[in-house]
Amino acid sequence: MKIDIKEGLKTIYPEVFEDNKINFEKLKVLLSGEIIEKEDDRFYSNWAGKNNLYELIQAPAYGTLKPDKEKSVDFDKTENIVIVGENLETLKLLLKPYFGKVKMIYIDPPYNTGKDFLS
Repeated sequence: MKIDIKEGLKTIYPEVFEDNKINFEKLKVLLSGEIIEKEDDRFYSNWAGKNNLYELIQAPAYGTLKPDKEKSVDFDKTENIVIVGENLETLKLLLKPYFGKVKMIYIDPPYNTGKDFLS
């Protein structure tokens, strides 16, 4: 059996591919956990905590997804699911069991976090 390393890498780290080619700088960052800054980048984004980004991404997920059948409608027949939770942690939990099986994920950004709903 021939092992295609490039295809295996694409399955594990799809984010290191650009136009079906490996971006070795991105791969190096993912594998080492280091932040590599380039002076020649034309556009960039900067925020507090950026240096911890790859640690957060690579940290394992410890949560559990539990269905709430009482709040669900036709749970056993539906092909759709609503998940409420912290975005990154939830995406990590979905990655392995649902890789290649999900057609769309809609992430609603946090708002009204103080639960001050308007009437």
